[in-house]
Amino acid sequence: MPLDVLKTADCGACDRYAASAGVPGSVLMEAAGLAVARAIRTRWARRPALILCGPGNNGGDGFVCARILRQAGWPVRVALLGDPAGLKGDAAAALALWDGPVEAMTAGSLGDAGLVVDAIFGAGLSRPLEGVAAQLAIALAERSIPVIAVDLPSGIGGDCPDPDGITMRADLTVTFHARKPAHCLEPAASLCGERVVADIGIPAGWRETITPLGHLNEPALWHNALPTPGASTHKHQRGRLVVFSGGASSTGAARLAAMAGLRAGAGLVTLASPGSAMLVNAGALTAVMLKRWDGEADSGEFLTTLRASAAVMGPAAGVGEPTRRAVCEALVQPAPLVLDADALTSFENGPEVLFERLRPIDVITPHAGEFERLFPGLLTGSENRIDAVIMAARLTGCVVLLKGADTVIAAPGQGVVINRHASPALATAGSGDVLAGLIGGLLAQSVGPFDAACAAAWLHGDAGMRLGAGLTAEDIPGMLPNVLQALAARCARALALERLSAKD
Repeated sequence: MPLDVLKTADCGACDRYAASAGVPGSVLMEAAGLAVARAIRTRWARRPALILCGPGNNGGDGFVCARILRQAGWPVRVALLGDPAGLKGDAAAALALWDGPVEAMTAGSLGDAGLVVDAIFGAGLSRPLEGVAAQLAIALAERSIPVIAVDLPSGIGGDCPDPDGITMRADLTVTFHARKPAHCLEPAASLCGERVVADIGIPAGWRETITPLGHLNEPALWHNALPTPGASTHKHQRGRLVVFSGGASSTGAARLAAMAGLRAGAGLVTLASPGSAMLVNAGALTAVMLKRWDGEADSGEFLTTLRASAAVMGPAAGVGEPTRRAVCEALVQPAPLVLDADALTSFENGPEVLFERLRPIDVITPHAGEFERLFPGLLTGSENRIDAVIMAARLTGCVVLLKGADTVIAAPGQGVVINRHASPALATAGSGDVLAGLIGGLLAQSVGPFDAACAAAWLHGDAGMRLGAGLTAEDIPGMLPNVLQALAARCARALALERLSAKD
């Protein structure tokens, strides 16, 4: 099943669906508390545990966790924020099953605790912590005590990953049924520490009434769309990718994109180079073809003459009218385009000119700064990056890939994918050019634009994870054969296991 991401309200709707299907909230709460206790016991040795419980159902999960840990022989203290008499429903029932004392939560509650469970608010509070809860968050930040968050670290809203003020910071976050945006997007995702999604028994039919906001990127989403060359496949059947180069002093970005496209499997990759850059490019290319293209020539006609299957425009192309004109000309011919960097910034003062020409087959790959130039105020005015990219895809009618530690990909009618499969080491010059080339290489092989963007983001991230610290953009294309071979083996194993399960 896909790795779902749900809005906080939709997670609540799943709980209500479970109740309507005969699974009461008390059963879900018991399963949630059990999941938290199990996650703790599999990671830490027995030690004094402090369970910080809030006044709602998050606190109820904490009471269940406390009871199960105590039954397992852990020394457990429970501290409650608020009056026990104020608890209602399932949370009150969970407290009634706890047979130990309940302390009033104070700034000094930590005591000799060797592990703390944050079951104060979870996703139920979308504002910074105040009072005693804030004081405890500050105190925990100064001590080396493992913190386990129930659902979300308190102070972080489920749909808003950019908290403003004091929040808890967790070493482990156990959430239930599905991830929320804050589990996937920075900076909240890093405040969650390790993230675990526990199955608490929501009946499978929930998808009939509730649509996920999106999914985490994984090969199961797009692997079947990748090409599988046969024994008789020749290079022209694997597609022709054209990458447009900048001038003599700005050629490296396009060469990175071209090599990535070649490593992605495109059968023939051509670098379209201005005359001034021909010698520079010729001295640095081997398997990539070189063709002269000066800005005065119509880029669309040029691509048609080369029978291009896809093209990449923008890496170090230069910002201004020549790039705008070339992009508009290229958007007339039938091959899909990947537009990156200068191909986007060149439309800063008139993005609607670009939007009205973009097609569903095209992919744009802005980073946050380029996104702001094309869609002023959209990112800062949205609750999160997911909502912003969904709107951008609607405005452009094409695939939008917003780069970052939490890359978000959206296309009209095809949903949203969040890519967390990556390494901080990819934050290096030229990395985005490689990603653009990867997408172009997959498009050239007739992979659909949304699948190409999702697959490229994952492959790019996997290469970064394998290379690790110290990588440069030049290293990434050379790692792609290893990534692709490992992916093929992984998917073959998954298919074999699926077939075995079907037989059983």
